[in-house]
Amino acid sequence: MFVKFRQPLGLSVSALALCVATPALAGELQGFVVDSSETVALQAAQVSIVELNRTTTAQSDGSYIFGDVPAGTYTVTASYVGAAPVSQTVTVPAEGRVEANFTIGGESDKIIVIGQYANQASALSRQRAADGVVSVLTRDAIGQFPDQNAAESLRRLPGINILDDQGEGRFVSVRGLDPNLNATSLNGVRLPSPESDVRQVALDVISSDIIESITVKKSLTPDMDADTIGASIEINTTSAFDRKKNYYAVRAEGSYNDYSGELTPKGSFDFSTRLGDNFGVAGGISYYKREFETDNVESDPWETAPDGTAYSPVLELRDYDVERTRISGSLSFDWRASDTTTAYVRGSWSQFDDHEYRRRTTFDFGEFEDDGPSAVSGDTVTFDGADNDITVERDMKDRFERQRIQSVVVGSDTDTGEWKLNWSASYARSTEREDWSLDPVRFAADFDDGVAIAVDNSGRYYPTYSVTSGAEDVNDPTRYTLNRVELTTLSDSVDEEWAFKGDVARTFAGAAGDFTVQAGGKARLRDKSYNFEMLRYKKSKDYTLADALGDQTYRLIDMGPVASKEGTADWFRANEGDLKIDAYKSALDSAVDDYSVKEDIYAGYALGRWDSDTLRLIGGVRMEHSKNTLNGQTVIDDEDNYDLPPVTPVTFKRSYTDWLPSLTMRFNTDPNLIARAAVYKSLVRPKLSALAPRFNVNEDNEAAVGNPDLLPYRAWNGDFGLDYYFGENAGLSFSAFYKSISNYIVETRYDDYAVNGVTYKEVSTYRNGGNAEVAGFEASYSQAYTMLPAPLDGLLTQLNYTYT
Repeated sequence: MFVKFRQPLGLSVSALALCVATPALAGELQGFVVDSSETVALQAAQVSIVELNRTTTAQSDGSYIFGDVPAGTYTVTASYVGAAPVSQTVTVPAEGRVEANFTIGGESDKIIVIGQYANQASALSRQRAADGVVSVLTRDAIGQFPDQNAAESLRRLPGINILDDQGEGRFVSVRGLDPNLNATSLNGVRLPSPESDVRQVALDVISSDIIESITVKKSLTPDMDADTIGASIEINTTSAFDRKKNYYAVRAEGSYNDYSGELTPKGSFDFSTRLGDNFGVAGGISYYKREFETDNVESDPWETAPDGTAYSPVLELRDYDVERTRISGSLSFDWRASDTTTAYVRGSWSQFDDHEYRRRTTFDFGEFEDDGPSAVSGDTVTFDGADNDITVERDMKDRFERQRIQSVVVGSDTDTGEWKLNWSASYARSTEREDWSLDPVRFAADFDDGVAIAVDNSGRYYPTYSVTSGAEDVNDPTRYTLNRVELTTLSDSVDEEWAFKGDVARTFAGAAGDFTVQAGGKARLRDKSYNFEMLRYKKSKDYTLADALGDQTYRLIDMGPVASKEGTADWFRANEGDLKIDAYKSALDSAVDDYSVKEDIYAGYALGRWDSDTLRLIGGVRMEHSKNTLNGQTVIDDEDNYDLPPVTPVTFKRSYTDWLPSLTMRFNTDPNLIARAAVYKSLVRPKLSALAPRFNVNEDNEAAVGNPDLLPYRAWNGDFGLDYYFGENAGLSFSAFYKSISNYIVETRYDDYAVNGVTYKEVSTYRNGGNAEVAGFEASYSQAYTMLPAPLDGLLTQLNYTYT
């Protein structure tokens, strides 16, 4: 039996040696690929040694390198979307290194680095060179990026949907999945979330002015963090080596909002400079201020009247006045320590201030839910105070919130052609803070006999109302007495992460291609906490809406008397000493949401990579070990028996390990027709706020419970992509995807449910579901019409469609 085993082993070792044997006499070939004006490095340009069937991709500084090249004379070609390929003959010595630099695009092709044409050429080149299924956005050589913030820019890509806030993109959904299932990096640093109750990063915090590129990686390889099911969104700022010439730019813009009547500014400064041949500094700063007003109507939920007519028992008229200020800055230092090693320090800082005034009029017809409206006529429903009480609330929110995202990373990359060694250490911190916010100051009145309100739901866009009787009472500000004041004295969410990683790879050159063995490890040490402090004031009939009356700017309909936008805070400060604090409810609301969580992740991976001019295979496995320390508190809400709610600290600890295999294939018999396929396993850990062991029980025996036993989402993913590049600057892409997701997480409520042996009337908590399947496809088409006569040769088209 031993003899039978020994012979095949010898044959296998011999075959491997023939495939990847290193030539006895071999040199190295390296160089740079830049545009014809020698302004920028052409990242993702493809460089090939034709006779050896070997291909590599230029890095962000335009550099490339081949190791283990047998002595001889070769044809070396470089290609980039938007320009004709170039070739040169290179003689490689038996030992040592030879340099071959390429400039792509003649004098007539300088446009490949400026404008939307350049953005598209760069994006298509990077997409073409990618291992897996990706979508890319880039800026051009003069720093132009198409939108105001990172989220707005991503809207242009296939498979991407943006969740807006006040008309501006904030969160990113990929392929229809929850934004929590994405992960976001900046310069290779995983960004924590500023907000207390989510994992996703609000990308409206980051200005597009400091961004060089955004890559949305929709399939994973073992060397990548596995914490995504939607996509890994990777943002990069500019490096000093991205440009070959010194660069300085100042921009100034303005925008006008017709509602607010304000002209708001935007300005930026961007630079990149070399301090000698091997050291450079790049950075920028951006400032944007936006003052605007929005009017909206909200009706929720919807009920059905006895005759089948749909109506809402709640109608809200909302008038927003908003001032937003975004400041972003980045700074990077790059050092070329040797021909094979570069080192860097990169930092970024973004701040987003959101000052929101919201005046709201709420018509509450909840007392009519049992019997329905008093009268129905077509799409109009009437509520008469003679049948049930009508409650009208008029409140004001004055909330100032500041979000910050900052990161710094230091590291180095070494590439000798045969060996690659990369390491980095990073720190990221995200915060969201309120120090003094009135949310809300509410005045309310109940109306009975003599008041009737009709709601017309026939409008195409929103319902309208009219006071059919008792209008003088409904519009009298003295009828509305102080119903509620909540002052947020502190809302402080802090999320920070230290990370350390290292990778090492060895490439073996063979007759048919290159085989690379790669391994690495990473440690991520994360702490997230949330602290909320507030004061709730008791009702008072000593004050009415007339004491804080303002002028409405609502344009959809007359919303009646409203509180003053800025004067409400002045009224509160002047009368705060006379208002009575509800000590119990203040302590309760200040305690129920507090938590702190530690999440440490230790990862390692190993992979093998085969590269030839037609085939690329990447297979391997990643291990991620997760450890949590979860701190929360049990809060008992029983005002009848306690002066203040009892609070008991609670701590849980847990850990688990995931093994995550993957296989990725990239195949092309034609350089312009590329097929990709990937199968891999990934996970998304639960929201830290959902894991926190928070426990709140009220006097009605209803409990809100965190769940420290939640399992992470785990998914098997399959991706297939087909890209065709044609013309000078055009591409057609199709990709299909399938995901089998287990342990998905839902928020749920149970009636008469037991927790730790105690039965509660109602329990609200998070739990794991079963299995879910997601499938779909996306297609995109990009075309620069360079074949048309001037001036039509400057036209571009970008179309995409996604089905999930």
